Amino acid sequence: MSPVYPFDDAATARAVVDEQGLLVEWNEGARRLLGWTPTDVVARPAANLLADGAPAALPRDHRWNGTLTLRHRDGRAVSVWVLVHHRRPEDGGDWLLVTPLEGGGPPDVDDPLSRAELVQSPCAVAIYDERLRLHGINAAMAEVLGVPGERLRGLRHPEIGGRPQSENFERHMHQVLTTGQGHDVRTYVPIGGDGRMDAWLARMSPITDADGRVRGVCVAAHDFTEQYRARERLQLVNEASVRIGTTLDVTRTAQELADVCVPALADFVSVDLLDPPEHGGEPRPGPPGVPVGLRRAAHSSVSTDAPVAVTMVGDTEIYPAGSPQGASLLAGRSVVVSKGSDDLEKWLSWDPVRRLRIEQLGIHSTISVPIRARGTTLGVAVFTRFRHPASFTPDDVLLAEEVTARAAVCIDNARRYSRERETALALQRSLLPRTLPRTAAVEAACRYLPAARAGVGGDWFDVIQLSGMRVAMVVGDVIGQGVQASATMGRLRTAVRTLADLDLAPDELLTHLDDLVVRMSAEAGTEGRPGAVGATCLYAVYDPVSRHCTLARAGHPSPVLVPPDGPPHRLDLPSGPALGVGGLPFECAELDLREGSVLTFYTDGLLEGRERDAGDSHRLLCEALAGRTGSGTVPDSRSGSLDDTCDRVLHALLPAGGASDDVALLLARTRGLPPSQVATWDIPADPALVASIRKQAVEQLGSWELTEAAFIAELVVSELVTNAIRYGTPPIRLRLIHDETHLICEVSDTSHTAPHLRRAKTWDEGGRGLLLVAQLTRRWGSRHTAEGKTIWAELDLLDEA
Repeated sequence: MSPVYPFDDAATARAVVDEQGLLVEWNEGARRLLGWTPTDVVARPAANLLADGAPAALPRDHRWNGTLTLRHRDGRAVSVWVLVHHRRPEDGGDWLLVTPLEGGGPPDVDDPLSRAELVQSPCAVAIYDERLRLHGINAAMAEVLGVPGERLRGLRHPEIGGRPQSENFERHMHQVLTTGQGHDVRTYVPIGGDGRMDAWLARMSPITDADGRVRGVCVAAHDFTEQYRARERLQLVNEASVRIGTTLDVTRTAQELADVCVPALADFVSVDLLDPPEHGGEPRPGPPGVPVGLRRAAHSSVSTDAPVAVTMVGDTEIYPAGSPQGASLLAGRSVVVSKGSDDLEKWLSWDPVRRLRIEQLGIHSTISVPIRARGTTLGVAVFTRFRHPASFTPDDVLLAEEVTARAAVCIDNARRYSRERETALALQRSLLPRTLPRTAAVEAACRYLPAARAGVGGDWFDVIQLSGMRVAMVVGDVIGQGVQASATMGRLRTAVRTLADLDLAPDELLTHLDDLVVRMSAEAGTEGRPGAVGATCLYAVYDPVSRHCTLARAGHPSPVLVPPDGPPHRLDLPSGPALGVGGLPFECAELDLREGSVLTFYTDGLLEGRERDAGDSHRLLCEALAGRTGSGTVPDSRSGSLDDTCDRVLHALLPAGGASDDVALLLARTRGLPPSQVATWDIPADPALVASIRKQAVEQLGSWELTEAAFIAELVVSELVTNAIRYGTPPIRLRLIHDETHLICEVSDTSHTAPHLRRAKTWDEGGRGLLLVAQLTRRWGSRHTAEGKTIWAELDLLDEA
């Protein structure tokens, strides 16, 4: 430690001893004191300079002073008072030994430096001369330093302090000495041996003689450690308010608690939480029973090179009543355990693995704080010190409790949100189709992704089999989030399936659905639930026989069509109002689709992005559907797997962390039935011709190689045609349709009167026809058309086979 400024270095004898006990520095003052040159002693054991009988071990305390008997080069023993600083590992971990060689005599009463001393002042005062060597200190400063003033007289400030901060402090004193202007310096140094940082305000002022010449520097030190620590505590509490609870994720919130407190409050922090009840619901109020099982949610440590935690994140540990965790949970308050206490010894005897880890790290102080919120115990946070030398104080305990209490509310909020989210997800998954039906009309694939951070929404999709091989495709989005949105979605999906069974046109179905949403909003207002019910919906019906598709939408994004030989493009559909507005009409759009066309239905969460507009999102969607990606060209949606296309679309449009809103995606590739699988007859309204019609139907089934189904099909045709002739209005038409699994018989007429089943009496000659049809077929029904109605029945060919 050479002087920063060109002052006499020989006024102090100074030496530095490393951790191995070897001398690494020996200044001119040390040579003056003992006669040894640096060449004689540097890199050699310092113990060689001790006279016989003197102690050979250097002190481990932060600061020590006393008299040592040293060996002079000429062989005589020299008794020397020495001030020893044991510096921290980050400052070198060595020992600095100093002793003044000047200033031992009484001060000159005429010296202006002597007149400047404030012996009885309660403020700690030190006087430094023109060489910035200590001239004298008052009793208050001697008490702060823990060394008598006469012993320190003649030393520089870095030699008294022994820390890197002391060099900077001396620079400020030199500035006062050269400019003659006072200066204030805030410094943070550990004064005592407990390692706790103390805060001081040093007010430096020049000392002048009668001629106004600067002769030295007066340093008045004011201790504002309490204010400094209070500000640090307030800063930590404020930082905890900002950094803890940024998400509604329990594990993330627990990790934020641990990270905030390391290293500001502790060297290691662990957060262990109670597992939620097995079947849901609220945890039991009050303290849990012991021994208690806790799952490690998070931990944080200042040590990155060596493991500290015995329990890993995600693992469960059983803590007995004697452990700090069990004791604090049982008592419902914080428990402080320090090295040497009986409580710590009981704990260590219970857990030998922890005993070994504590001994390896040198853990000496622990605070265990219960995590409680709204009267419920959620877990425990444990604060540990091993690198910080000071034990936890009562103020530290209050700070740990304050930060933990703030985190507890955030953890409880996250727990409640997670529980509601899981409930909503379970409800939504139970309401959404588990698998899509296999139909002759379309090949379909779907994806549903809940929002990554927001509450679960009310997005839904469905593929519904209709009569005549037709299929309905629907996608919708309920406004709002949470369980209520999921429940509303379930009601709307059920209503759509019910209305679809009536074979309503898309615009008419949306009108009925709109009426339902209006009634649901009225019910919500009557029951005092906040907000009105609202939703968007898109409904489409595709006929594989005619390859005709009819669509209508209620405030929902238009689908994207990928034709067999063209680029993807958005369909231009009439923009209907959202469901729940009421009183406004919906319009249908009709188009013919070639076989192999792909219809893409989605909710708005797919296109919403913080870093792009709707146009960019639509472009990315079309590129993904066309098979163009950043890594090249892949099979597009027209020829490749629809499941792969779904994954490609989601990867292209959604961020890595997940979407900000729910996403529903439905892809449908159209199929067409060839004319050879459809047969049609125009039937005169003459009951005598029913036998001829039955014969023609049986012959057609024979040409299709469906003779196994001919018997039942003949009965169904006979009953449906007879009813149409007897109760319907000409013209009458019979149509047979089949694919690999089903045979459909349809009879149409221009009457709008729907048939119904009735129970015939014992002696009735008729009234059993539709009952026979219902018993012999897989399903049957009727649908209204623009010309009248159609009665249909569906037979399962696989069962017949």
